[in-house]
Amino acid sequence: MERIPMANPEDLREPPQQAPSAPITVNGVAIPGEAVAVEAQNHPAPAPGLAFDEAARALVIRELLLQRAGELNLKPEPETDDEDRRETDEDALIRQVLEQEVDSPEADVEVCQRYYDNNKKRFASPVLYEAAHILFAAAPADKDAYGSAVQKAEQAIILLGERPRAFGELARENSDCPSGKNDGNLGQVSRGDTVPEVETFLDNLEEGQICPVPVKSRYGAHVLRLDRRIEGRQLPFEMVQEKIGTYLQEASWRRAVAQYVRILAGQAEICGAELDGATSPLVR
Repeated sequence: MERIPMANPEDLREPPQQAPSAPITVNGVAIPGEAVAVEAQNHPAPAPGLAFDEAARALVIRELLLQRAGELNLKPEPETDDEDRRETDEDALIRQVLEQEVDSPEADVEVCQRYYDNNKKRFASPVLYEAAHILFAAAPADKDAYGSAVQKAEQAIILLGERPRAFGELARENSDCPSGKNDGNLGQVSRGDTVPEVETFLDNLEEGQICPVPVKSRYGAHVLRLDRRIEGRQLPFEMVQEKIGTYLQEASWRRAVAQYVRILAGQAEICGAELDGATSPLVR
């Protein structure tokens, strides 16, 4: 069963300097402003007010579940995780409530197969590129140096148009990248291994082609050559079935918990906080 992260009222970090605008109560039980301030540290947001709103929602949900545990007369049965960390009694009660009252359908083979068939691109090995480049380094903020780097790259491209086999020699003599010592060869790279500008051109070059224009990036100007493109391989369903099942099961569980919390909230008297759009880990 998935562990649900909860607020830690004993957190010693200095809380944000802002208090909730109105008292928060759940069925008459007050949630102190100090607790909201501490919990707000677990909800990064562009503005303190947003962090406090998310913290208030999280604590309201926590209080709803603890009150439900009391209605069910549950006794805490703390568990420990793989690192031998023990649940608090309150976290144990919340887990027990969810285990007892929330049910989500299993992701069987048929469901996993359907998801696989509809999302095959997600289950393929990445495209690999064998490429080489010559880097004329310059910082974009230095307009003169950057313009000079682009000009040098343009001149190299003109020369390589006449003598393409001189690529390695030019890389060894001019490249500001360590790969220059290896004729500019980058080896096999995939998406995420290079800067986005280089990736865009690699996607559009033909094997053996030198890019006809300098590739500009935050590092400077690149002369780029694609030597080989190795298409990604579709992974068989059997290889990814377990991963798909885990993903679908977790998504189903979160939806079921969200619905359960909405039901509890609908039956409760909540003042000072709104649960609509809550982003607590419980209702994602």
